[in-house]
Amino acid sequence: MGFEIRPADVYADVRAVIGPKRPESNVCFCLSYRIGSQENQQLREPARSERVRGLCAEDPPPGVLAYQDGEPVGWAAIHPRADTSFARNRKIPHVDDLDVWSLWCLRVRPGYRRRGVVHALIPGAVEFARRNGAPAVEAYPVDNRGEKVDLTMAYVGTRTVFERAGFSWAADTDSVVSGFPRVLMRFPLDRTPG
Repeated sequence: MGFEIRPADVYADVRAVIGPKRPESNVCFCLSYRIGSQENQQLREPARSERVRGLCAEDPPPGVLAYQDGEPVGWAAIHPRADTSFARNRKIPHVDDLDVWSLWCLRVRPGYRRRGVVHALIPGAVEFARRNGAPAVEAYPVDNRGEKVDLTMAYVGTRTVFERAGFSWAADTDSVVSGFPRVLMRFPLDRTPG
């Protein structure tokens, strides 16, 4: 089954994959690394949804979506690191001064998991960054060494998944998710994603 990867510029499709299931819920909506901490903590529905709607209208939009038969089934948050909290994060180092893009969240809708959506999203996100002028893409997955990662924290991905997509280890970090250390993986954009 093939997937089509498109820029996340249709708010309704982004909401279908990462938005709240109930209108009064206050889910992450993939804003925690994208906007300032204070704003993130203060935003409540419906203002939170409106903030995401605004990001979807920006150029570039806040990530990419995977579609199967026209249905949005997966999400990858990717944006220039300078416009994210990774620019100031003291636990995740800067490897160099390149204006890299960060790929920090992968999400697959229930009912579509274990179908290869993530394996389509990563190269699709890399290609999106390439088309928008990124010199390289970074990701910050857990190095779980094959152990099970709690589903709620699996959004960062695993080292193995990113290695399969052609990313290479670039640095260790001081960040830990779900008891596993995060590593900084890098994909230089002078080659094609796996």
